Amino acid sequence: MEGIQLPHDVVGSHDTLRHGLPAFKNDVLPVHPVEVIQRTSRALQAQTKRSLLERAYGSAFPMKMDIERQILSRVQRPPGLIPSFMLGLESLTGELDEFGFEDFLNDPKESDTIIPVDMHEGMEVRLGLSKGPVSRSFF
Repeated sequence: MEGIQLPHDVVGSHDTLRHGLPAFKNDVLPVHPVEVIQRTSRALQAQTKRSLLERAYGSAFPMKMDIERQILSRVQRPPGLIPSFMLGLESLTGELDEFGFEDFLNDPKESDTIIPVDMHEGMEVRLGLSKGPVSRSFF
C-alpha cells in the first residue's frame, strides 16, 4: 500500500472522516459510457454552437457573446433575503427555455426551513474581508 496514493491525500494519509472510506474499485473501473456523454454533452453543444455562429457571422460575434456572458455572470444582488436569479444570463444562454426539476419540484432555496444569509457577513466573505462560511450572527 505504500506505492498507492489516494486522490484525497491529506498530510500523507487518507482522511476517512472527510472523504469516506477509500474505494479502489471506483478508481480502477471505467465509468459508464452514458455518464461520460452526460458530462461532455453541454460543453460539446456550446462548442458546436460557437463554431456555427463563428462560421455564419464571423469571429467577432462569438467573442461579443463571451463578453456579454462574463458581464452578466458578475451581476448579482447582495447576499440576503432576496436571491440572485441572473435572468439576463439565463436569457443569453437559453436556459429560460429549459424545464428543470426545480420547475416542477420544490426549489430548495424557497424552503421554509432555510435560514437566509446575513447581508453584511455575506458581503464581507465575498469581498475577502472575512473568512469562513456565511452564517447568521443574530437570531
